[in-house]
Amino acid sequence: MIIKETHIVPEGVNGIRIKDYAHGIFTIIQSGKGITKAIKRGELRIDGNTVETGRIVCPGQLIDIVDLQLNTPKEYRLDLPVIFEDEFMAIINKPAGIEVNGNKFKTIENALAGNISPSKQPDALKWPRPVHRIDYPTSGLLIIAKTHQAQIELGKQFEARTIKKRYRAIVMGKSPAAGEIKTIVDNRQALSKFKTISSLQSLRSEHLSLVDLYPHTGRKHQLRVHMASLGHPLLGDKLYGVEGNILSGKGLFLCAVELSLVHPIHHTELTVSIDEPEKFKTTMEREQKRWDKFL
Repeated sequence: MIIKETHIVPEGVNGIRIKDYAHGIFTIIQSGKGITKAIKRGELRIDGNTVETGRIVCPGQLIDIVDLQLNTPKEYRLDLPVIFEDEFMAIINKPAGIEVNGNKFKTIENALAGNISPSKQPDALKWPRPVHRIDYPTSGLLIIAKTHQAQIELGKQFEARTIKKRYRAIVMGKSPAAGEIKTIVDNRQALSKFKTISSLQSLRSEHLSLVDLYPHTGRKHQLRVHMASLGHPLLGDKLYGVEGNILSGKGLFLCAVELSLVHPIHHTELTVSIDEPEKFKTTMEREQKRWDKFL
């Protein structure tokens, strides 16, 4: 265990829960969500002991943020396209069908060391770490931190919702030209916007539509839930789709194709984009040919 940052509670502090008090006193973790997660992982200690989020802090107590992971994870050998990289951060193209992190061996996090160069900065992380998540069946751009400061600053941007994301998807049916969806997701307010790129007639669902999706909040499965609520579930969505929208071996037609953010250290605007996977083009072309041939 390594102590990353320490704080002593001063006189005059009374009746404040640790999850509220710790928000803002540490440079490593500054968001409320980050503090809560650190407490649950056992990474925030009072006088050397793990605590619950409701523990009341008292003057004179020693609060530490610790790193419980001393050893770099065993490397999972997987080639990852690196779209952007410097000393502080990287952006990779995550393949579909793999978790970003977790208790499994085959994760993006365990594959990063074999694809990203170590940072030479004094506050370099022991290994590069993702700063957000993309669903298992979704592909696309994923931001990676290489230093503690970059990890902190990127976390602030996600907390403030200033990082802009654009996804490309194929949905069932003929979707409207554009719109926004405010359906509650996971019992929380959520907002997504969409723009239809093109639509074609299809034997599968009368129409298929190629769309751009813009999540303005970050709820679990938000885009999938929102488009399904409009009656236009994503092609290949086993959870929120309908019978007949699964293509064998093709997976989910959802890809994070663009990210816009402020560089965590240089404070310059940074926009990175990629093309959607080739399966998007071939699927749309095949559906059009089938329609033309049979009807």
